Amino acid sequence: MILNTTHSDKEHKSLIEDLVGRSFTLFEAIRLKGIGSKRMIIGEVSPNMKSYLNKIADINYANIELRKNGILIFINKGLQNFTWAIPYYQLVMYKTNGISIHAQGKFIHFKNTKTFKENKPFFQKMLDEKIKSDEQYNFQFA
Repeated sequence: MILNTTHSDKEHKSLIEDLVGRSFTLFEAIRLKGIGSKRMIIGEVSPNMKSYLNKIADINYANIELRKNGILIFINKGLQNFTWAIPYYQLVMYKTNGISIHAQGKFIHFKNTKTFKENKPFFQKMLDEKIKSDEQYNFQFA
């Protein structure tokens, strides 16, 4: 679900909390050594997300925040901010030339730049949180 979060809205906040959970407390964020990524350059997006990017040849940026049950991807388009809420059970990541995040029939690809390389520990942390979330629903097959 992608929401326009340029202005704060109580309804958007409750929708996000229902989908990906509350944000981590200060002590949990310190224990995890941070819950946000540095901003990264968007290389490519799916056709149904092109409307959330700058139309002209500007560089598009986004960053990611970890939540208890998912992630939030914050996309900046000029003076507008959009938030893509992805629960862990829908999250799929591919390591290509950079990293590609897929969910809900959409994808976003981050370029392999210096800031992407600085975010490698963050992506490992995100993968660990996804694994923890998936273990709750670990089914045993006979």
